[in-house]
Amino acid sequence: MAENEIQLANYTLQPGYIYFAKEPTLITTVLGSCVSVALYDTKQKIGGMNHYRLPLPPNKNERTAVYGFPAIYKLIHLLLDNGAEKENLTAQIFGGAINEIYSNNEKIGEKNVEIAEKMLKKYSIKIVSKDTGGNLGRKVVFNTFTGECIILKVEKLRRTDWL
Repeated sequence: MAENEIQLANYTLQPGYIYFAKEPTLITTVLGSCVSVALYDTKQKIGGMNHYRLPLPPNKNERTAVYGFPAIYKLIHLLLDNGAEKENLTAQIFGGAINEIYSNNEKIGEKNVEIAEKMLKKYSIKIVSKDTGGNLGRKVVFNTFTGECIILKVEKLRRTDWL
């Protein structure tokens, strides 16, 4: 390994979870109608990502990362509690594809993206990139040290896409 080379850890983010990394990490997740928000502090070079399935919990007592509102709130505060400054935070939004499994035209993916945009605007966090909508699934790899993301689009999500 070269002297200037950064050693990156790897983490696979499952649906309904949040991951924050102080150490340089590649966070990988696979999305359909679910959405992930990746936050990055440009000065501290720390970041994290969530993966939520639905925009809002059915009641105020259900504050898990399965839902966008609590998942985004918690991710923001994880970074702030670990030395990030709000003015240095940037956000990227991924996912929100059309999912034909849901009946009655609920547009879950679209609503998941909307809650991310509303929450980030409320906290005055700049969205620097967005890859949302459409009908393809996405495999996302987020580098918490550089803030860079790689997005691979797939027609059908398979269990092996998680690896």
